Amino acid sequence: EPANIDAQREEGRDKLPARRARHGREVLETTKQGTTQSVGADAIWWRRHTLVRVYPGSCMITRGTTIVAFLGSSSVAGKGQAFDWIGELQRRQQNKHFSFQKFGAGGDLAYNALQRLSQVVACHPDKIVVWVGGNDVLALVSNKVRRFLRILKRLPKEESPEWFTENLGEIVRGLKSGTSAKVAVCSLSPIGEDPFSKDPFQKALNQRIEEYSATIKEVARKETVSYVPVHEAMIDQIRVSPGRSFTSFHFLPFYRDAFRVLVLRQAPDEVARTNGWRFHTDGVHLNSRGGMIVADLIQEFITNSR
Repeated sequence: EPANIDAQREEGRDKLPARRARHGREVLETTKQGTTQSVGADAIWWRRHTLVRVYPGSCMITRGTTIVAFLGSSSVAGKGQAFDWIGELQRRQQNKHFSFQKFGAGGDLAYNALQRLSQVVACHPDKIVVWVGGNDVLALVSNKVRRFLRILKRLPKEESPEWFTENLGEIVRGLKSGTSAKVAVCSLSPIGEDPFSKDPFQKALNQRIEEYSATIKEVARKETVSYVPVHEAMIDQIRVSPGRSFTSFHFLPFYRDAFRVLVLRQAPDEVARTNGWRFHTDGVHLNSRGGMIVADLIQEFITNSR
């Protein structure tokens, strides 16, 4: 096998069937009708006059395609009540030469994303977007979330700002050493919509979101990778007209909203209106209004990074 990543990427693009990745994940491709679909096991696609077989857990690689990988949590997965902003990017005509690949798992902290780094590297991406930290903040502020995620995600230690910084730094360094991709890290979207709240829970969330976003920016500077100012862009709009405070965390409303979307087939924006949120569906996950802010920022990165 070629000794370097660039050679591996070119070899993978020159060979059909496509090179097989070592782990499963979702591949988004745009059909000739312009619809975004998830590629299933052993699906066959006719794309750019080339017959391509997609194996379970493989990367679709064809000539002229720029691979963009997204690493994160539910905001990257874009399922349930979380608006699929990556799907929005895929539907844009200007992105027809991009192949967007999601590596998002609900509830993941930076530590969990770090454990899945090999999945991203295996796909030989050209650009990588890392967006983690929201669950780290929730685990720090909410005892209920901390206990739940400690068990669910098998965390080896309690969340702390220092541990987040360590994990994020390792993620970025691992991607830089394992790929030749252009890497970007995103600051965190607000949780709740009241930046001036005096409620203790919302106030703590605001402080930690701002603190962790500053950490992300510093890691980007130190590691010389791109920084996407999601927090700054969203908070500027929220400050103009503050909304609801996120005053406590309860699991039942999240399950209820997931039921509304997945079973009752309500759109995330419909759920947002029912819940009284402007940028979120439930105070944590973004609706289309919040998600479009993220999509436009990421569009700048994938378009302008060379």
